Amino acid sequence: MIDFLKTSYKPRDDLKEFVNSLPSSVTLVAASKYVRAEDIRKMYDCGIHDYGENRVDSFLLKQNQLSNLQIKWHFIGHLQRNKAAKVINFIDCLHSLDSLKLADCIEKYRTKPLDCFIEVSINQEENKDGVNPEELEGFVKAILEHSKIKLVGFMMMAKADSSHEELMIQFTKLKSLRDEIEDKLQIKIPYLSMGMSDDYLEAIECGATHVRLGRILYSIDNKC
Repeated sequence: MIDFLKTSYKPRDDLKEFVNSLPSSVTLVAASKYVRAEDIRKMYDCGIHDYGENRVDSFLLKQNQLSNLQIKWHFIGHLQRNKAAKVINFIDCLHSLDSLKLADCIEKYRTKPLDCFIEVSINQEENKDGVNPEELEGFVKAILEHSKIKLVGFMMMAKADSSHEELMIQFTKLKSLRDEIEDKLQIKIPYLSMGMSDDYLEAIECGATHVRLGRILYSIDNKC
């Protein structure tokens, strides 16, 4: 197991080529949890302008250090309600809206509408957050009553060690849920945040508009 305290994630040497290999319709959100600000600057120069963080304090520090760059900051981890007030006005997009209590926190503390993805528990795994598919329509209806939330999409995480066929089924299920709710509620939900380093190709094939990539973007230096 990698000891991240002694590990530095450096941008891979061919990062620009990798970025250019993705479809132009897909937004690459770089998971930058273990990446230093100076390396984010290098990645920015390679064309990555969207970054995803999941730790409030480290995110705020990096945002301050990189304030001169036109970065779109995504919060991609579970956001605890007791930390929401601290971060909610400094992010551009939340990928993990998973409860009405969190929605109420956003409504209370956010000063302008926030782009939000509802996290959907496609596989209903006990160790993962998200709204169960059978509860999604009612949850969407409730979210639409919040003036400080702009619903832009659904987010999911695939089950670990899934086969290609299993991944295709999971990702297709989220897209079908999105299409069904758009039709029932007569609304537009334009984005699907799905796909990580091990399964982004399947996610893109199934209609992902945002992929949250970490390990595949970096080379790892264990000598730090």
